[in-house]
This record gives sequence, structure tokens and C-alpha cells, in this order.
Amino acid sequence: MSSGKPDRYAVFGNPIAHSKSPRIHALFAAQTGEAVEYSALLSEPGKFAQDVRKFQMAGGKGCNITVPFKQEAWVLADELSDYAARAGAVNTLAFRADGSLYGANTDGIGLVRDLQRNHDIRLQGKNILLLGAGGAVRGVLQPILETQPESLFIANRTADKALELAQDFAEFGQVVGGGFAAVKGRFDLIINGTAASLQGELPPLPAGCLSAGGCAYDMMYSAKPTAFVEWGRAQGAAQALDGLGMLVEQAAEAFFIWRDIRPDTQAILKKLREELAVG
Repeated sequence: MSSGKPDRYAVFGNPIAHSKSPRIHALFAAQTGEAVEYSALLSEPGKFAQDVRKFQMAGGKGCNITVPFKQEAWVLADELSDYAARAGAVNTLAFRADGSLYGANTDGIGLVRDLQRNHDIRLQGKNILLLGAGGAVRGVLQPILETQPESLFIANRTADKALELAQDFAEFGQVVGGGFAAVKGRFDLIINGTAASLQGELPPLPAGCLSAGGCAYDMMYSAKPTAFVEWGRAQGAAQALDGLGMLVEQAAEAFFIWRDIRPDTQAILKKLREELAVG
């Protein structure tokens, strides 16, 4: 157990006021007995690197990074984890004693752990459809492919982006990409990697593309079911899930990188879900 002044951590983003990261890490600290102080810091465009260095010089020990600075954090890091190097994005920085920055990407780890540990969803040997081809999808591809699914199809409105992404990660498993018109057959797991469903928008998926007993998973979350979660329920999904568990699991991996202690995420997730329901 740590003693004395708490170690300082933060999350940088723009916007950032909505972030649940301070609450999550406060719960982690209380649960583990770690002396941690965690805040949400707004960074303006063009000021991110300067703001991180300022926080480091003021005694900060590390930080998380969210939209729109994950690519800038990737450039800023002196050393990258394997996942971060391939993703081209960093969501966790650890400040080392020599002043160097270690960059990691914990998003994919968070997604896979939420599916496997919290919802008992087996990925090995499954046919998976991943929607979108932006940074969020790029950040989770390698960890998903390492679970050895039977196939992974990346569908995106701009087919070329999906094809390019599939080629970038082809060494890790059976992955192809294309436009939504190219989506054929049935999938055991469909993951929405876009933010569209928070605005009530859905990709043009063909009817019947979700297998009987399949799962629909939205990487986004909100107090009410997202449009994609509602779609999954309407399609008869055995489980229609949002991304709150992914958020908690990726945060737990960051906490482990910083503190070398892994929180009990299921207890934290249960508490957050209750708080979200209350508002």
C-alpha cells in the first residue's frame, strides 16, 4: 500500500468533462488501497504535447489519452507497446524515472476481456463482423485476431479504408474488408466500432446477418441502450451489449501498467452500471 502524497494521473482529451475515467480510477484506488489522484484535463488543439510535458514536470506519473489526441500521443512516446505500435495510437502513457514516455494501447485488451471474462463470449473459431475502419477499430484488431476467430470481416462505408485496414493486419489472422454491400452470410459476433449509434444512426446491415444465439456489441455506451444495442435485441441477439465494460477493462489495464496491481473490474462495473442507471 502506498503512503504519503498520492501519485497524480490524468486523462487528456477534448471534450473531456463527460469522462468517467476519474470516477473509475477513484474506485480502483479505493478498492486496491493505492494512493492515487486522477483528474480530467482539457487540452486544446496544438497544445497536447506541451500539456503532457507540463503535467509530467509537475510530478504526474502517467496519463490516459482520448479523442482527439491518441495519434499525437503515439508520436510523443519514446517506446511503444506492441499493440500501440501496430494501432498507430496510444491511450496510456507511463512517465518513467528517466523522463521517457512509455506508450500503450489498452483498448483492444479491454474489449476482449469484457467479452470473454465479463460475458463469457468465446471468440476462438467464431465469425466476427467489425463495423467501421477508424482509430477505434484499428486499436482493437490485433487483440481480436489473437483470439483466433474463424474469420473477421471489416465493413465500412468507404470500402477502400476497410480493405487497407485488413491488409495491415493480415499477418495476425483471417481478416478481410469491404463495403456494407459486401457483407454476406451470418456472424456470431457483430461489433460496432463507430459512434453513429449514439446519434440514433445504424449502418446498412442486411437482415439476418446475426447468427442465432449471436452477440451484438457496441463499443459506445450510454445510460439508455444505444441504437445498435436496440438493433441487436430486435435481431434476436442472445446478448446485446454496450461498451461500458470495455471502458472499465481498458482502464484496469492502464492502472496495472502504472501500479502493477489489477483491480477487480466486475465489482467496479456493477457499481458504475448502477450509477449510470440513476443518472
